[in-house]
Amino acid sequence: MPDRDTVLCMSLSGRPSSIGTRFHNFLYRELGLNYVYKAFSTTDLPAAIGGVRALGVRGCAISMPFKEAVIELIDVMEPSALAIDSVNTIVNDDGVLHAHNTDYAAVASLLAANRVDPGLPVAVAGSGGMAKAVVAALRDHGCTEVTVVARNARAGSVLAEAYGFTHSETTPPARVLVNATPIGMAGGPAAEQSPFEAALVARADTVFDVVAMPPDTPLVRAGVAAGATVITGAQVIALQAAEQFVLYTGVRPAPELIRRASEYSRA
Repeated sequence: MPDRDTVLCMSLSGRPSSIGTRFHNFLYRELGLNYVYKAFSTTDLPAAIGGVRALGVRGCAISMPFKEAVIELIDVMEPSALAIDSVNTIVNDDGVLHAHNTDYAAVASLLAANRVDPGLPVAVAGSGGMAKAVVAALRDHGCTEVTVVARNARAGSVLAEAYGFTHSETTPPARVLVNATPIGMAGGPAAEQSPFEAALVARADTVFDVVAMPPDTPLVRAGVAAGATVITGAQVIALQAAEQFVLYTGVRPAPELIRRASEYSRA
């Protein structure tokens, strides 16, 4: 049971889910750590981050749409966050807030594990913080033909040019499709939509959706039906959450325990 010495960790998201909460709390219980994890949303980001600092919250996961807006509220940008100007993890060291990004490592790991061919053309929907992590991971995976698809022409162009890629407001033919937008997210205005037309999905070799809730988004279902290699947001969130867990606690769980925590989080 929590007591006065229990360490609090939390998340801030536009649409909180139970995935991270269940993942972290499962590991705390299994490893006998006096921690507790709670999910929150906010309409006042500066006040929320002030609360993290003032109340001694040890760690705070940052999700869409706060990954870039939170930067100005941080004391120290660690290399993983500084490299892509996007934050998904805050660690509070005695009132000093350190920003990290574990999304990049998760995406890079999944690209390698699924043997995504770097020679294939890639289309990435989105231009926000998660899209930055995806585009950086694609570049470092060796991909050279990447199009950032974003209706916000300025943000899309800036992101694409930063990594030597191109921007388009419409999706070109591509063999690897990546959704880094909230389209398909449960509870959102586009929960039943896909960022890519059915004909494009039908021709894709790999379909990658970073949306974690639900794990079977419209895009994921379409990718499965088309026989493509499918990478899900549930896989991303498990890998990046494991790295967050290490940053918060200093403990690295065994791979088998991480697998069990991931399964429990989605049950």
